[in-house]
Amino acid sequence: MKVKLTANARRRLQQIRDYHKGQGNAAKGRRIGRKILAESKKLEKYPELGQAETYLESEGKGHSYLLVKPFYKLIYFITKPFIFITDIFDTRQNPDDMRP
Repeated sequence: MKVKLTANARRRLQQIRDYHKGQGNAAKGRRIGRKILAESKKLEKYPELGQAETYLESEGKGHSYLLVKPFYKLIYFITKPFIFITDIFDTRQNPDDMRP
């Protein structure tokens, strides 16, 4: 299967990079971005690797998440032949702010 990032997930990834750049540590933002993308590639080989995301059950798409330590969740669902990453969620935020 092939991993695809939605526009929302790409925007979140850029926000993470921009945040660290604004804090004076652009290298950290790039490093975190690379780590997130590397973890997402694991889903191509093991799409069932993540756990069910209970906060998004009402969406009815079977969202799951993969934890990217220490603070991020890759929120995704599977529609063969693709795995759509819909959000990159910072676990320090309120879970009610999670969006598909």
